[in-house]
Amino acid sequence: MSHPNNRQTLAELHFIVFIWGFTAIIGKLLSLEALPLVWYRMVLAVLAVFVFVKLKKLSLRINRADKMRMALTGLIIAAHWVTFYHAIKISNVSVTLACISTGAFFASIFEPLLYRRRIIWYEIALGLASVAGLYLIFAFESAYIAGMITAIISAALSALFAVINGRFAQKHDASVVTVYEMLGGIIGLSIFMLFAGTFTMSQMEFQGYDLWYILLLAIVCTAYPFIASIRLMKHVTPYTFVLSINMEPVYGIILAFLIFGNSEKMTTPFYIGTVIILSTLFINAFFKNYERRKTAKAVRLD
Repeated sequence: MSHPNNRQTLAELHFIVFIWGFTAIIGKLLSLEALPLVWYRMVLAVLAVFVFVKLKKLSLRINRADKMRMALTGLIIAAHWVTFYHAIKISNVSVTLACISTGAFFASIFEPLLYRRRIIWYEIALGLASVAGLYLIFAFESAYIAGMITAIISAALSALFAVINGRFAQKHDASVVTVYEMLGGIIGLSIFMLFAGTFTMSQMEFQGYDLWYILLLAIVCTAYPFIASIRLMKHVTPYTFVLSINMEPVYGIILAFLIFGNSEKMTTPFYIGTVIILSTLFINAFFKNYERRKTAKAVRLD
């Protein structure tokens, strides 16, 4: 593994995180509603990843039970993206990204339940700090309550998806997992849209620059970062990777303010609450790195 200070590797990693931060911006720029937006994103992204799988000559053959589990997990990621973009549509980018940052708190609850491991004290403490940050945002940005609640639901779905996906990553190539999860999400979303009456020409029709935005979102902001991040994880420490990922909402909030101006300008308590939430992510990464180093040292001594 390369030293985490390798400039080229770190530069590309932060570029990828910057791109992820841009997904919220594109969501606001698109005239499409959340459901068709996510449908197009998943369809185009799975095509791009499928091409990558074929170029790498990876086998898509896995057992039927795992295919079904991955497809069902794809429904969770689809629901996460739908609630994420819906939150942006009914509030704004800054509010949504601040609330999405609470995903680590939900992960600290889901992981012990699904993996049957002990609850870690500092995860709960940091989770309570995140709640304090959210309280500040809720108290002073009451106009965005619906968007906040939707974004928090999205954060919980994202955490659940990440925890479940950890098991698949141990058994199968990440690209193969993504193909089946995306397909499951597309099928589930298509069925839901048909019954909801939103799978219509008027709902799915592109306006203005929508086609270019959705291509940018699916290929540049979804397929490319996914593939590149897998490659970069081989060259940086997990600690460096996690710290870099935590910069996503920071980049997103700054970009939103620069692009959309006053519509993204929030009160001082909002930024204080956001800093509290983001600080818990970095502190959590620090503790995780400390525990990993401690365990590695104990193994060497044995």
